[in-house]
Amino acid sequence: MSADLRYGPDSRYAWLRLIVALVLMTIGASGMYVISVALPAVQAGFGIDRSAASTPYTMMMIGFGVGGVLMGKLADRFGINVPVGIGALGLGLGFVAAGLAPNPFWLTLAHGLLIGMLGTASTFSPLVADTTLWFEKRRGLAVAICASGNYLGGAIWPPIAQYFIEAVGWRQTFIGIGIFCAATMLPLSFLLRRRAPVLALGMVSDGSPASAAAAHASQAAARARFARPLGLAPGFLHALLCIAGVACCVAMAMPQVHIVAYCTDLGFGAARGAQMLAVMLGFGIVSRLVSGVISDRIGGLRTLLLGSVLQCVALLLFLPFDGMVSLFVVSALFGLFQGGIVPSYALIVREYFPPAQTGTRVAMVVSCTLLGMALGGWMSGAIFDMTGSYHAAFLNGIAWNLLNGAIALYLLWRAGRGLSAPVARPMPTNAPA
Repeated sequence: MSADLRYGPDSRYAWLRLIVALVLMTIGASGMYVISVALPAVQAGFGIDRSAASTPYTMMMIGFGVGGVLMGKLADRFGINVPVGIGALGLGLGFVAAGLAPNPFWLTLAHGLLIGMLGTASTFSPLVADTTLWFEKRRGLAVAICASGNYLGGAIWPPIAQYFIEAVGWRQTFIGIGIFCAATMLPLSFLLRRRAPVLALGMVSDGSPASAAAAHASQAAARARFARPLGLAPGFLHALLCIAGVACCVAMAMPQVHIVAYCTDLGFGAARGAQMLAVMLGFGIVSRLVSGVISDRIGGLRTLLLGSVLQCVALLLFLPFDGMVSLFVVSALFGLFQGGIVPSYALIVREYFPPAQTGTRVAMVVSCTLLGMALGGWMSGAIFDMTGSYHAAFLNGIAWNLLNGAIALYLLWRAGRGLSAPVARPMPTNAPA
């Protein structure tokens, strides 16, 4: 029994795993952010237009999204350490191959297949899904801490990448990052070999007849609620969450992917753009942690709607302000406002779907957010090429953001009507009747 408690939900071991997951996600985030910083140098090096230079990022995010589902299935079957080990090799080989790429095609292939599908994919949705299985009391905070690795990487990698790109060139920088990823992630993967505990639906029986009957009744009620979450077919609710994930991240991609290029166009230089990206994602860490605490109080749906509204406000602020100081301020606000959106999807899945389906459903929804980032990154570059500015690209992001907010508001409305309620957390077996 003591061994079970040592390795059970909310245990010290669970928090140790969370720290390791945070470090892995921070390192793995290099696949998302290094290419954004290198975009102007890649464009100049190959002599291509902005949308073509954005294609490696787009393919990386598509591979990231597809690979997240594949890695989630591997984690369900073999444990999270297996996809993380694959990810270490994928990032290592991918960055080296990208640094040696003789033309844009091979650069794009390296990002889509190795860095995205086999590399970074292993360090986001599978780690988030695994974290939800190790926590009950502080699940929202734990998921927020884990997901903060993505933004922590965003705060760390852009200035590092920009420094080395200016010092030794983007090719040598890519090769060095690849070696670093493989050397650090492989040893860390061995610390996650233990499989997640099995979380029961509803109450846990202590062996007595009364407790067993209560546990059976609780599990039957939970299955009934899961059959029609929010009064909807489970597949339809899941599809709405996937659409919402695409929509919020098409909007999110505009500043995150193009802020460096935007600053270059405004004459502030790529270094200032990299600093703005770091500020944006640094404040995103604060946002995710605060949103995690908030979500433990108000739930995933309300957290999603709150983040969606605030992200839309921040996008609107990019339209009238294009001075260097004002852009730093707006970038900080954007990071502060939208950091809790993506983690809220994992919490919604745990609230309205059976725990046994968590890995696959979380991976699919989070993968849709990544596909949204891919679509948004490419779309913003294409709109820039057509119009010669990013003004219309910001408007496009706002429109997609409104779609996300509408879905969140609709689901919250259904929850408010009492059509379904999230499954209650397990109660102590000695609780009074």
